[in-house]
Amino acid sequence: MKKLIYGIFVVILAAGVSSLSVAGSCSGGNCGVSCGGGDKKQADQLEKPETIYDFTLKDIEGKAVSLSQYKGKVLLVVNVASKCGYTPQYAGLEKLYKDFKGKGLEIVAFPANNFMNQEPGTSAEIKQFCTEKYGVTFPVFEKISVKGKDIHPLYKWLTDKEIHPEYGGEITWNFNKFLISKEGKIINRFDSKIKPEDPNLVMMIEAALREKPAEK
Repeated sequence: MKKLIYGIFVVILAAGVSSLSVAGSCSGGNCGVSCGGGDKKQADQLEKPETIYDFTLKDIEGKAVSLSQYKGKVLLVVNVASKCGYTPQYAGLEKLYKDFKGKGLEIVAFPANNFMNQEPGTSAEIKQFCTEKYGVTFPVFEKISVKGKDIHPLYKWLTDKEIHPEYGGEITWNFNKFLISKEGKIINRFDSKIKPEDPNLVMMIEAALREKPAEK
């Protein structure tokens, strides 16, 4: 009887050691079987945005808008403000929009209050200002943050130097501009001092509009 009990104890002990060995080999998600660490890492990679179409934001009316609706269009993404020295660029942006909308250009504006409190207004006030003073007809979205700890995910993606080594980097001021291809990728960036009617910017837009979307 004692021998039988001793034998059962040995078997249980061996099973415990074996399970500990498997758990140890699974450390860091490097085991041959599926483990939580590896699954989470893979899930995080899948969730990383690849194009601007992976983002959804609220427009100035508070309605959710997926940027995927602009697939096949050339986009000019601009962070704007109502009380900035560059605010008159609204007029140039509207003219650019009217000149090229029919050819496939969309301008999307994101009010931001990151620089010297130059966009303090509510959505209703921003909309009224843009419409009455500059006759803006291109899409304007709800106010977001374009830098700092509370940066919106869209601008975190746009300015990420690891993802965009050529065009990434912190937003420098109001009216920075990103030119986005028909595939949803950044193809150029322009500083605030570059006006919408700048010949080089216009030339880049025209070139992007001529490009055919890549076949999938």
